[in-house]
Amino acid sequence: MPAPNAISVDKLARIIGTPRAPVILDVRSDTDFAADPSLVPGAIRADDRALANLPPLPTGPVLVLCQAGHRRSQGAAAWLRAEGRPAEYLEGGFVAWREAGLPLIQTDHLPPRDGQGRTVWVTRARPKIDRIACPWLIRRFVDPRAVILFVAPAEVSGVAERHEAAPFDIEDVFFSHRGDLCSFDVMLAELGLSVPALDRLAVIVRAADTARLDLAPEAAGLLAVSLGLSRMYADDLEQLEAGMLVYDALYRWARDATGETHNWPMNKPRAE
Repeated sequence: MPAPNAISVDKLARIIGTPRAPVILDVRSDTDFAADPSLVPGAIRADDRALANLPPLPTGPVLVLCQAGHRRSQGAAAWLRAEGRPAEYLEGGFVAWREAGLPLIQTDHLPPRDGQGRTVWVTRARPKIDRIACPWLIRRFVDPRAVILFVAPAEVSGVAERHEAAPFDIEDVFFSHRGDLCSFDVMLAELGLSVPALDRLAVIVRAADTARLDLAPEAAGLLAVSLGLSRMYADDLEQLEAGMLVYDALYRWARDATGETHNWPMNKPRAE
């Protein structure tokens, strides 16, 4: 059983990637981070002795982790609670998460953080499938405060350069289609996010995005919903917010509900 104000790696693993996930602060020392510069999904690097200087964080509870779950994370969590913010620390810290074989974000190809500590990403306007799926992945597993920019296709490269943003789902950039893979597939691979639920979701996204609906029976439904959303919303960011719910639901289905079926009528009395 976790200590008071602590959360186990198993419990954190169950809520990461969902809207219920806490704000995660990684307060490992620079030395420990340099030895392994990967991140627990969604984690934001922070100085445990300069919490007052943190940029504005999303609302809700905070989870703090350090190398092994000792003074850095416990002290930072206690400090946040003293300031009125619900906060826990990760029992066993980064070491326990890594030793449990849980997913870690590879940071090699992430864009630099802006002045508020956010990553910035840019893609083509009028999103359909990949350009909603990829921002969902970024917001749920990489950076919950990520800035997503939608611009005219001809301006993606220029905007990326001007704002030090990572371009995606456009030709001749790192995070884009490769062979039979769509941008969502590539992003999962390059970030190191190989977990069964995301792998299952990736097949559906790939099938819907590349007109290979035979790859997954759910793909036709995702295509229909995606095209419907694109016609419901003229504002790309409003469409993204609506699409987040779609991918939240698909992720939970892929993780927890693939074996469940539904039929009608339910609870029909058995014939004698």
